[in-house]
Amino acid sequence: MVSSSSSTKTNSMKKPRAVVEAAWWYCTVALLALIFIGSIRANSVSDVKGGQFLKRPCDEIYVVGEGETLHTISDKCGDPFIVERNPHINDPDDVFPGLVIHIVSSTATKL
Repeated sequence: MVSSSSSTKTNSMKKPRAVVEAAWWYCTVALLALIFIGSIRANSVSDVKGGQFLKRPCDEIYVVGEGETLHTISDKCGDPFIVERNPHINDPDDVFPGLVIHIVSSTATKL
């Protein structure tokens, strides 16, 4: 009689454990799916970091945005002499968001 009681107890312990393991697997799969979908969506929004700055107009006083370089600003604004007109830029590779530069655009706007 003792053995039938212990086997019933063992079976009742296995059932909740199986439910917990199944729930854990479902949660894991759901989490991985969300991460995957989020990474696809993040990559499809914009391949260029700071893409919202690409459509800004080129004013005479220009504030560098995130992801921009002097080369991209020069192409967009039509000013190949940015470094020469801005003596405060010591290193053309050291451009950071928020840097204020003077632009003399050879075209009105280039979009």
